Amino acid sequence: MDNDILMTIVKALVILLVFSALAGFTTYIERKVLAFMQRRLGPTHVGPFGVLQIAADGIKLFTKEDFVPQHANKVIFMIAPVITAATAFIAMSAVPFLPGVIISDINVGLLFILGAMASGLYGPLLGGMSQANKWGLLGGARTAIQLLSYEVVTGLAVLAPLMLVGSLSLIDINNYQAGGFSHWLIWTQPLAFILFLIAGYAETNRTPFDLLEHEAEIVAGYATEYSGMRWGMFFIGEYANLFTISFLVSLIFLGGFNDLWFIPGAIAIILKVMVLIFVFLWTRASWPHVRPDQLMWLCWKILMPLAVINVLITGFVVMVF
Repeated sequence: MDNDILMTIVKALVILLVFSALAGFTTYIERKVLAFMQRRLGPTHVGPFGVLQIAADGIKLFTKEDFVPQHANKVIFMIAPVITAATAFIAMSAVPFLPGVIISDINVGLLFILGAMASGLYGPLLGGMSQANKWGLLGGARTAIQLLSYEVVTGLAVLAPLMLVGSLSLIDINNYQAGGFSHWLIWTQPLAFILFLIAGYAETNRTPFDLLEHEAEIVAGYATEYSGMRWGMFFIGEYANLFTISFLVSLIFLGGFNDLWFIPGAIAIILKVMVLIFVFLWTRASWPHVRPDQLMWLCWKILMPLAVINVLITGFVVMVF
C-alpha cells in the first residue's frame, strides 16, 4: 500500500478515536461546568469526582435496548444517526487541527467543511420524519428550518474575511494572520466573528438555539424514538461539530495555530478551542431558550442584513485600498 494512503488512513482513525473520546469527555465537563455555575455538584458517585461517569454512560449506551418503532420506516430510521455522525467526522478531514496535522489539505478546505457540516441536517431530518411520531416530525421540521436558515448567515459571515485573505484554504487563512496578535482577523472583521459564532450555536444545536429536541415543547424532537447507540451517534455528531466550529473560529478569526507570544502554536490553538468550548457551555448555563419564531426573526431580520452590510463594506474597502 502507498505510504501516503496508509498515513491518511492512520490520521483518519486517530482523529475519529480522539474526537469520539473527547465527545464523551465533553459531556462530563459540561455537566461539571453547569453544576458549578448553578451551585450544584454534578457527577460525584462514579469514580473520583465522578470522572468514571463517562465510562458508565458508554456502558449504558452500548447495552441499552436499541429498538425500531413498529410503524417507522426502518431503513431510514437506522441510517439517519449514521449520517449525522459521518458528516461530522467527514468535515473534520479538512481541518488543520495542529501544525502539519490534517487529513486532506485541499485548496477549498473551508468550503468543503461547511458543505459537509450542512449535509448533517439530513440526519435529524430523516430521523424525525421516519419514526412515525409527531414529536419527531416537529423536530425534523425544525431541523430543516433552523439549519438551512443559519447556513445562509454562516456563508455570508465568512465571506468577508475570505475577501481579505483571497483563499478558501484554511492553511492560507492561518498564514494570513502570522504577524501576531495584532494581525488576527477578529480585529478587522469583528462583526463577521460575532455572526459566525452565533450561527455556530444554531448549527450545533446549542442553547439558546437547541430547538431541534427541545424537551419542554416536543419531548425530544427528532430523537424521541431513539435509544442506545443510535441515540448516542446523534450526540457524538453534535459534539464533534462543536469542536469543528471551535477550530474554525480559532483558525479564521483568532490567529489559528500561529505562535502566540511565547506560547507555541500547537498549544495556542488548543487553548483557544478550550476557551471557545467553555463559552458554549457558559452560554447554556446562562441563556434561556428562544421560541422558533424568535430564532427565525433573529436570523432573517437581524443577522442576515448585518452580514450583507459587512460584505458590502469589506468589498468597498478591498476595492479602494
